[in-house]
Amino acid sequence: MTDQAEMAAVFEALLFASPDPQPEAKLLEVFPEDSREQARKALQAVLARYRADESGARPDRGVVVDRAGGGYRLVTRPDLHSYLRKYFDVAGRSKLSMAALETLAIVAYRQPVTSPEIQDLRGRNSAGVLKTLLERRLIRIAGRKEVVGSPFLYATTRDFLLHFGLRSLSELPPLEEFEETFLAATEEEIPQSELTLAPVDSGDG
Repeated sequence: MTDQAEMAAVFEALLFASPDPQPEAKLLEVFPEDSREQARKALQAVLARYRADESGARPDRGVVVDRAGGGYRLVTRPDLHSYLRKYFDVAGRSKLSMAALETLAIVAYRQPVTSPEIQDLRGRNSAGVLKTLLERRLIRIAGRKEVVGSPFLYATTRDFLLHFGLRSLSELPPLEEFEETFLAATEEEIPQSELTLAPVDSGDG
């Protein structure tokens, strides 16, 4: 039988590797039913190890457990986001083009969304831009849409959250404010009037 310490290590690995919140019941299913009570105690030990205080921080760790969407996940401490963004800048992450930023905004606010849907909103082919965003790990393939042709569905990643200093997608600001963030990330100053994003909403539409 797997001991509790090993169970805790398994849960820690699962929470670290999972991009989406994981429900307790789903996590417990990785162990046999006759050891679920021991597994539950191991999970609670992991959650306690990474539990943040009321301010959302925990001085002795760089990541904390976050409960969202009916499950748990490990996220970076909110008060450390400025350091993370500075690190990625220092590490030489090149800035995104306006086309990439427009596409990223559509994915962020309409996810999961297909390439044809993105093209309809932008009015131009976005295949090359999507490839760039995938390579930068700012978006990911989240499955296929059940329509003719079964096109890929695109969604944002944990790297996207880190890049823009967000704990979760629920912290996405109104699109107008987010456009200002995008403009700040471009290689050269572009007047607001030149940002021609088609109107989008936060639905899955």
